[in-house]
Amino acid sequence: MNRSQRIDALGRKLREAVLTPGDPRMGRTTDAFLRGMGGIYLIAFLSLWYQIDGLIGSQGILPAAAWAEWVRQTIPHAAYLKAPTLILLDGSDAFLHLLCAAGAMGAVLLLFGIFPMISAALCWGLYLSLVLGGQLFLSYQWDQLLLEAGFLTIFLSPAGVRSSSHHARHPNRWFIWLARWLVFRLMFASGFVKLTSGDPTWTGLTALTYHYFTQPIPTWTAWAMNQLPPFLHQISAALVLLIELVLPFFIFGSRRCRLIAFGGISGLQILILLTGNFGFFNLLSLVLCLLLLEDDLLFPPLNRPEAPVALALPRWSLALHAPIAILLLVLSLQGFTRQIMPGLSWPEPVQTVSRAMAPFRITATYGLFAVMTTARPEIEIEGSQDGEVWVAYPFKWKAGPVGKRPRFATPYMPRLDWQLWFAALGPPERNVWLFMMMSRLGEGSPAVLALLEDNPFPESPPRYLRAIRYDYTFSDFETLRTTGAWWQRERIGPYGPILEPAKP
Repeated sequence: MNRSQRIDALGRKLREAVLTPGDPRMGRTTDAFLRGMGGIYLIAFLSLWYQIDGLIGSQGILPAAAWAEWVRQTIPHAAYLKAPTLILLDGSDAFLHLLCAAGAMGAVLLLFGIFPMISAALCWGLYLSLVLGGQLFLSYQWDQLLLEAGFLTIFLSPAGVRSSSHHARHPNRWFIWLARWLVFRLMFASGFVKLTSGDPTWTGLTALTYHYFTQPIPTWTAWAMNQLPPFLHQISAALVLLIELVLPFFIFGSRRCRLIAFGGISGLQILILLTGNFGFFNLLSLVLCLLLLEDDLLFPPLNRPEAPVALALPRWSLALHAPIAILLLVLSLQGFTRQIMPGLSWPEPVQTVSRAMAPFRITATYGLFAVMTTARPEIEIEGSQDGEVWVAYPFKWKAGPVGKRPRFATPYMPRLDWQLWFAALGPPERNVWLFMMMSRLGEGSPAVLALLEDNPFPESPPRYLRAIRYDYTFSDFETLRTTGAWWQRERIGPYGPILEPAKP
């Protein structure tokens, strides 16, 4: 094929991509993706529903109703544009439960392919409402990732009653490539920030020497991995950087290249899943990776398949999808280039649109574990009736007694335990919420106590509460065998003042 023929072939492909965006090679794969997103949404809504009273309920740590009132008073004329959440209408406990229940119902519909576009839009809007009202408890990168992937899901969903319709077998290739672009940004940015943060553990390939015991909620498998010799940790760190920095470029290559990217990225996510507790993050990443494959790779045909024929979508569909696809591409490019080239300035109109759309969370920047923590401080909350004898509050998932075996919580996302890990890394004055939680414990709040493993003061709340910070490390095989201790810890000192909460 000479140069002119190659140019003609490229032109035909471009015209096909623009004028006939319905891709017949991705129908079953996209259907699997949509159902997978339904499953992820279901996990997210149910996990949050179980915790919502203690986190943002009226007797919780950061009541959503109080936050909504603050938003209405602070930006009275543009509240719904700056904080597009239904919680501004009603922040009551009953309404929070209604949002979770409706979201779970929408997720079930999406999981079973019933009214897929409507159910996908419902899930996205309700989860956005909860993320905004959830404040710092729903500020994790996978909450944002679910919103961005969820927004794409709306436009990959058929508008009919069932996902098995004719048009469902021809999903819009524009949004398939936007989803692939999302996987690229998620992975490449995570590798990029590791090398540009200046963290010596990544440049020296020693990061995984610390990762397994310093991650937010370790597992018993992480304890086992921590026992590996240093050279294996160095090899593992090099492989992580290879997967995050090199394989994402394979996404834009041939089918074989995308298959290699799928294998490497999925393999990394599975290994993280098997050694850590990151809620639904790894499962969501795996679902997104499905769109790197075409039908015949994910669902090998039993008989010789017919040649696929691209579908020209209706004009109303093109008119709706084209501007949205362009908007998402431009906004995501702006955020990505700002992250990797901070000095690059985009035109002011683009920046204005980006600021206006930011509250809707339809695009974001990513970058996981840019700086590896090399120590594990933990906060233990204690109560006392007399100020002399102190008893610790046991938590369900975070490190506590040294003999407590690290457990798997995935796909459940224990948001209080996670947030306590972040609090221990910072000073008390930056974690006012922690002392609000301690005040709730002093009041004997059933909603907050339900987030803990047990209530050591069943008869009446303690008169005094304090937070003590400890330094934790994993034990070794010999210590575990002889003492049963999974952890070793050393007291650092008090974390903030002793509280004497007023009784209700």
